[in-house]
Amino acid sequence: MKAHVYVMLRRTVLDPQGQTIQRALKKLQYRGVEDVRQGKYFVLTLDGSLSEADARKEIERIAAEVLVNPVIEEFTYRLEA
Repeated sequence: MKAHVYVMLRRTVLDPQGQTIQRALKKLQYRGVEDVRQGKYFVLTLDGSLSEADARKEIERIAAEVLVNPVIEEFTYRLEA
């Protein structure tokens, strides 16, 4: 089983890298891009000993305690068989 974890800055936190990318896209004449937010992406490969419910608990714990700075970031994830 694999867990795909997406970590993003909270919407209330300024994202200077995202703003720089957005300005660059505009200068390069890409159209239709209203906003850019950058983040981090992790793929965790889990062994087969965990049930789906236990895997979800473990991923949520890992993300909250290790991958995310809870003051400025939030996460979402999906499990893949």
